[in-house]
Amino acid sequence: MRRLATVLGTLAAAGTIALALPGTALAANGQLFIAPNTFIDNPSGCYNAPVVPLVASNNTDEYALVYNGPNCTGYVIAVVPPGGQATQEFGASVFVK
Repeated sequence: MRRLATVLGTLAAAGTIALALPGTALAANGQLFIAPNTFIDNPSGCYNAPVVPLVASNNTDEYALVYNGPNCTGYVIAVVPPGGQATQEFGASVFVK
């Protein structure tokens, strides 16, 4: 019983700290470019590609995931590292944490 109380207390403290973090820490720092003309500063979330093939240039500090479906549905077909670029013939959307 004592061990359970310790675990629950630790989880409660971790949850409180996570909620106290500033909101800007949840977005990537930098810029995501989706060709031909979409620039997103400090992206966070899902972005649909305006044309195919999807060309994404990830100038953020987070990984970008390329999905084959709109609204980040379907399968992840590419992972674009920070500072990387990808061209995906079947890419439809990009997710950045």
